[in-house]
Amino acid sequence: MAWVLKMDEVIESGLAHDFDASLSGIGQELGAGAYSMSDVLALPIFKQEDSNLPPDNDAKHPPFQYVMCAATSPAVKLHDETLTYLNQGQSYEIRLIDNRKMGDMPEIAGKLVKSIIRVVFHDRRLQYTEHQQLEGWKWNRPGDKLLDLDIPMSVGVIDVRTNPSQLNAVEFLWDPGKRTSAFIQVHCISTEFTPRKHGGEKGVAFRIQVDTFKQAENGEYTDHLHSASCQIKVFKPKGADRKQKTDREKMEKRTAPEKEKYQPSYDTTILTECSPWPDTPTAFVNSSPTPTPTFSSTAHTTCSVPDSNSSSPNHQGDGIPQVSGEQLHPSATIQEAQQWLLKQRFSSYTRLFSNFSGADLLKLTREDLVQICGPADGIRLYNALKSRSVRPRLTIYVCQEQSRSIQLEQQDSGSAESRNGAIYVYHAIYLEEMAASEVTRKLALVFNIPLHQINQVYRQGPTGIHIIVSDQMVQNFEDESCFLVTTIKDENGEGFHMILK
Repeated sequence: MAWVLKMDEVIESGLAHDFDASLSGIGQELGAGAYSMSDVLALPIFKQEDSNLPPDNDAKHPPFQYVMCAATSPAVKLHDETLTYLNQGQSYEIRLIDNRKMGDMPEIAGKLVKSIIRVVFHDRRLQYTEHQQLEGWKWNRPGDKLLDLDIPMSVGVIDVRTNPSQLNAVEFLWDPGKRTSAFIQVHCISTEFTPRKHGGEKGVAFRIQVDTFKQAENGEYTDHLHSASCQIKVFKPKGADRKQKTDREKMEKRTAPEKEKYQPSYDTTILTECSPWPDTPTAFVNSSPTPTPTFSSTAHTTCSVPDSNSSSPNHQGDGIPQVSGEQLHPSATIQEAQQWLLKQRFSSYTRLFSNFSGADLLKLTREDLVQICGPADGIRLYNALKSRSVRPRLTIYVCQEQSRSIQLEQQDSGSAESRNGAIYVYHAIYLEEMAASEVTRKLALVFNIPLHQINQVYRQGPTGIHIIVSDQMVQNFEDESCFLVTTIKDENGEGFHMILK
């Protein structure tokens, strides 16, 4: 028994010696510095994690902040954009706050800036057809505007201006160093732009957007500084309050885990940063009776816009070939492309294509244009870009009988006319309407006769009788028929008769 105890003591002492020996070199190999926390954090694995964190000095700091005094909806899921309900015609305050750090943008210190507030469509599909949507609203609500500024309640706004052609925007100057609040009124409701009107909750969403500019060297406020927007829905008076209450009651009925998936309702709506709204060249009208400093949103050009009675952009009408100026060339600049769109009656899309040159427009496919402009205007614009003229329904050739004496040198000696030493010059008339009035109008243009002086057009029939050219007769003309035209004076001496032989 004593021998066994002795062996146990020997084994224990040996293990302890070996363990001490294994630890004896640790401090000598690594040194005291091996336990420095700064050295541990310098390892590559920790450096990689730190590189994913943005540096503090690169954090984006917007120069301005816009806050609308209206509560956000509680029925919006996390990570979704906030939604705010407004009452039609009610004044809502938008506070324009100078958010610059010390030393930021010294060029606007003590100077005015310009802000444009507009209400626009949230849905991109409606943005593409904004002009048509607003024109329809204007037709139903003549004299009204989608957006107004409540000037008596506003604070710090200077030189308020509106453009009669822009029903959804107001602009003004303000001093970032002073308190500024703009009270806006939205007069359109969300259900006015839906096929079925079942109440505000079924209506389309709008956006309130604020764009701010500083003064450029030429004195105009065109240098963009900041833009922000928020999503809204507009209800009939007191409808927004009822909708807010309904959303709140729905949220109260949800379980705690479900509530965690939704945003809380805030008393104010903070407009989030966004891209500046693409604007068309416009000239703004001063609504103030007193003279004030002039400013405009963008430099503008004067272009002649055809009226609604002008011919189609694809129409070669009146027997006159299209001039080359009506075709868009790839080398056309952005400004020339804008003028071409206006001339071809695509003024509602000038803002959409405000940064497109001639080459950019010509690269668009038919499918692209249909998706952007809709089927009708998309196909029309595609045909205009490709210079596709309207195919005539009927072509006839006419020659004035007196001109049959004109003799031209004929190079083709094998033709029948060359044997007589003369050829007859005919004019092509392309009829897009199978009507007698269309024939009369085209004949007047071809032979340079005032239209009101042509009393009647006849066709010479059997035994030389004169048959009145009617719509039914024109519809039975053979394509590419040839006629000799004789012009005789009316018996009363007023006007002419034309006879097709």
